[in-house]
Amino acid sequence: MIGDFESIAGSKRSLHVQVAREIARKILSGELAQNSIIPSEVDLCEQFGVSRTALREAVKLLTSKGLLKSKPKVGTKVVERAYWNFLDSQLIEWMDGISDNDEFCSQFLGLRGAIEPEACALAARHATVEQRMKLSEIFETMCEIAKADVFDQQQWIAIDTQFHSLIFNATGNVFYLPFGNILTTMFANFIHHTSEDGSTCIEEHRKIYSAIMAGNSDKARAASAAHLLTVKDKYPVE
Repeated sequence: MIGDFESIAGSKRSLHVQVAREIARKILSGELAQNSIIPSEVDLCEQFGVSRTALREAVKLLTSKGLLKSKPKVGTKVVERAYWNFLDSQLIEWMDGISDNDEFCSQFLGLRGAIEPEACALAARHATVEQRMKLSEIFETMCEIAKADVFDQQQWIAIDTQFHSLIFNATGNVFYLPFGNILTTMFANFIHHTSEDGSTCIEEHRKIYSAIMAGNSDKARAASAAHLLTVKDKYPVE
């Protein structure tokens, strides 16, 4: 048996988004098991203190993220984990505090290792003049933060996220573009965890930056791979 949901009446957030978040967190935590049928519409409306319209919008949102599936005469079912859209930025936000940080970082590092070096290589070849100028501005700020007497982790998270996001958006490949936006939340969570001790890997970032600015795709790819190796030992990938 799962615990009841708390009423969200009076919440300042959009009601259907708040309902979706609460249901999603029970699914992500395993409290609502895969292939199980969630409580009825009447029960959920009563527990959340919302209208059927708000609840149906919430279910529609969760269905679009691969978490739920409705079947006539059966009800609304929790979809198997293999079909959940883990690249959805909102879903990543809803996972906060549920997933183990080390496991999250290990798995995310595995994803980065598979795609980021090539993204850097593509950015070295295809980045526009404007994108290279913006990358220079970002890297200059990174250097200032890294050498400051007092390390500001929040500033570093913001600027490092911009650095990696811009690289994906400078690839010139439409299939890489979504990562520049979708992975922003994932980058923020990862960078927060890996920079807790004040580490910035600024020299590794410098090599990536220099290679992209020089238009050297091979060096950009190698620099990115080397940068990811600096944290691999801390978060080993299976």
